[in-house]
Amino acid sequence: MNDSLLSLVTFIPALAAAILAIFLRGEEAAAQRNAKWVALVATVITFLVSLFVLAGFDPSDTGMQFVEERDWLMGLKYKLGVDGISILFVMLTTFMMPLVIWSSWDVNTRVKEYMIAFLLLETLMLGVFMALDLVLFYLFFEAGLIPMFLIIGIWGGKERIYASFKFFLYTFLGSVLMLVAMVGMYVDAGTTDIPTLMNHTFASETLNVLGFQVIGGLQTLMFLAFFASFAVKMPMWPVHTWLPDAHVQAPTAGSVVLAAILLKMGGYGFLRFSLPMFPIGAEILTPLVLWMSAIAIVYTSLVALVQEDMKKLIAYSSVAHMGYVTMGIFAANQQGIDGAIFQMLSHGFISGALFLCVGVIYDRMHTREIDAYGGLVNRMPAYALIFMFFTMANVGLPGTSGFIGEFLVLMGIFQVNTWVALVAASGVIFSAAYALWLYRRVVFGDLIKESLKTIKDMTAREKWIFAPLVAMTLILGVYPALVTDIIGPSVENLISNYETALAHAHTGNQMASH
Repeated sequence: MNDSLLSLVTFIPALAAAILAIFLRGEEAAAQRNAKWVALVATVITFLVSLFVLAGFDPSDTGMQFVEERDWLMGLKYKLGVDGISILFVMLTTFMMPLVIWSSWDVNTRVKEYMIAFLLLETLMLGVFMALDLVLFYLFFEAGLIPMFLIIGIWGGKERIYASFKFFLYTFLGSVLMLVAMVGMYVDAGTTDIPTLMNHTFASETLNVLGFQVIGGLQTLMFLAFFASFAVKMPMWPVHTWLPDAHVQAPTAGSVVLAAILLKMGGYGFLRFSLPMFPIGAEILTPLVLWMSAIAIVYTSLVALVQEDMKKLIAYSSVAHMGYVTMGIFAANQQGIDGAIFQMLSHGFISGALFLCVGVIYDRMHTREIDAYGGLVNRMPAYALIFMFFTMANVGLPGTSGFIGEFLVLMGIFQVNTWVALVAASGVIFSAAYALWLYRRVVFGDLIKESLKTIKDMTAREKWIFAPLVAMTLILGVYPALVTDIIGPSVENLISNYETALAHAHTGNQMASH
């Protein structure tokens, strides 16, 4: 069983999508209800099976576990596996997807196709975090664009076509460079096996490219190619402009998946490829990445302050929080990388919950304009409480998971560059400013708008959707060792290999120069 557990987790949602596509007919209420139940049951089963993977995982083993390897296509391998870095992203995906499906219970147009799109998206996202072959990783990474493109383009808002094409073109163009680099890696190393490539040393001698001296040579070029793809996916400043549009136009469930899981693929890519495979390129370009991250935190926080649309404000907040992630990863020390992974997981719960909070009142009022609200605490006390909890978690209140990630990242970056740490720390103040400003305008004050005087508080279903997110945000905030104990040994191994590779490369380059 263990030798096919990962395939089982990955393809249960795809199997459910196939069942929906083949056996379910019609648009009547019964067929729509059945489509929702099939999708919900499939995602819950996927989560339960993934718990077996977590239960059988040994954190002290820094290698790949549950490895499956089969011949696939023209010498390529179908190879899956998880380590301490990827297992928690798998768990985040399987944990969030049942909540995403359950939050879509009120969808009533093309329900079968809607559920199929989300089920296929889950399979493709899980594949990204488990793939141990370059070609397989690329296929999962790119194919994930298609369901999300359809979700935004079919079930989105008024400007959905523009937003879906912008999302697709940005992320696809970034990935084309990554594909070119992958071909170069195969030519250089003779394999597409990811664990083998992690131990392969790519050339780092200075190259002359079109009259320019490229320090770090092939490694720098490959790092930049992968960086183009992962920076757009995160998204980093200045290639972040597709995200607010995508969030605003996507349906609530689409926004939750985008914020909670899809953005994490960029951070995961940096950890899986950029640091271990191109250490010299990473070292050379780290100052650039750190300052880009610092600018992102301050700039997007200031932009968030002037937003009139709730989703847009939370989208810019996401870009700022992802700035901490890239900063932590490229600090390349234990606290920094631990903090970056923790921040990604925490952001998945908190940001997903904030988009669900917007969805709750959007379903009632059909507007996301901040000015359309005010005084909701008078009619929706339960909603006001949950919205306040996640607003505070987003700010990084001690006792919530939001605090742990930011604190660890700032500790890590302070050891590397105090100026960057100083700029990044100011982001904590800005995040409090825009988050509390949003909360005050929507929830507090007098209930003077006529349209809000009959608004209903959260239903039991909505409260149950938030319950697991509240629980995870509190548990990780109070007991962060749940995460750090699992990721710690793998992160330590990653840093050790990174520093060893740097030392070897510097020694080799010195000998070559003599």
